Amino acid sequence: MNGHRCAVLSRDFAGMTTSSDSSGLARARRTRPIFTFAAVTGLFVAVLLIAGVIAVGLVLSAPARAVVGAPPADIPAESVSIASGSGATLHGWFVSGRPGAGAVVLMHGVHANRLSMLRRAHLFNAEGFAVLLFDFQAHGESTGARITFGHREGQDAAAAIAYMRARLPGERVGAIGSSLGGAAALLAPQPLDVDALVLESVYSEIGAAIENRMIAVLGPIGTVAAPPITVLFKLVLPPFFGVGAADLRPIDHIVQVRAPVLVAGGMLDDRTSVAETRRMFARANEPKRLCWSRAPAMSISSASRRTNTANRCWASWSRPCGVDAREALSSVLSSPPARGRQRKG
Repeated sequence: MNGHRCAVLSRDFAGMTTSSDSSGLARARRTRPIFTFAAVTGLFVAVLLIAGVIAVGLVLSAPARAVVGAPPADIPAESVSIASGSGATLHGWFVSGRPGAGAVVLMHGVHANRLSMLRRAHLFNAEGFAVLLFDFQAHGESTGARITFGHREGQDAAAAIAYMRARLPGERVGAIGSSLGGAAALLAPQPLDVDALVLESVYSEIGAAIENRMIAVLGPIGTVAAPPITVLFKLVLPPFFGVGAADLRPIDHIVQVRAPVLVAGGMLDDRTSVAETRRMFARANEPKRLCWSRAPAMSISSASRRTNTANRCWASWSRPCGVDAREALSSVLSSPPARGRQRKG
């Protein structure tokens, strides 16, 4: 009797087990396509995102060629060519000044060229300064395969300063870098051999530059999307653009500048934030000065708006900085070479 019960129970249990196994296999068969679809979709989205980041990077780093032409008739400029350590031949204009008045090298922003610096060239030359304005590699009429956000352009900045030193060996030399130009001034292989340095709306590190621009363009969506896309962009920088994120940190280099520094920023600039500009200023050595412009925000793709903002900052020095504008312009290079001049080595 007991044996019969055991046999019945065994058959029932076996039937239950078989039924349970069959049900589990059926569920697995039903859910497997869902998991497969999710995995394929996730992979597709990831590939699409990576491709999108690379495509945007390639667009932003594409050469900004432009036919600049002859110097304007209202400025006594001489066309010059400068060989740079970046491998590019830089094209620019040299404007003679009054002996002993000093010299200024003007460095334009990204996707711009020397034409964006013409107003300041007039301004400084009217004060007696000799002026050099040039196109960075991959900009304007200079050669160069790709924009590198200050990396190779740093070698261009060094070449421009060396040219001015050789051309006017007895003059004090200052440099003004706007956006990319300021980053290049700080990312040069060695601290620039200048007596004064002006940095206008310079990003602190490439991650912040990417995030700020995404938020400015996409708004709330950019706030969410910016952090992961920034991480991805940093990862694709070395293989696709030949430069790493660690090489694009001007804030790590500003501390090496021994010349007087003026750090200028825009109160409404959504590409280089107020907090970012303050961090840059905090890392700079004395003597230094911080100047703010209340001009509209700058655009990474609009050289004219960027130049307008920078020019307003120069013109409004007498208000935020508490000094006369003309006096401030001249005082940029007024420090004796023994105090402000950087020595190589």
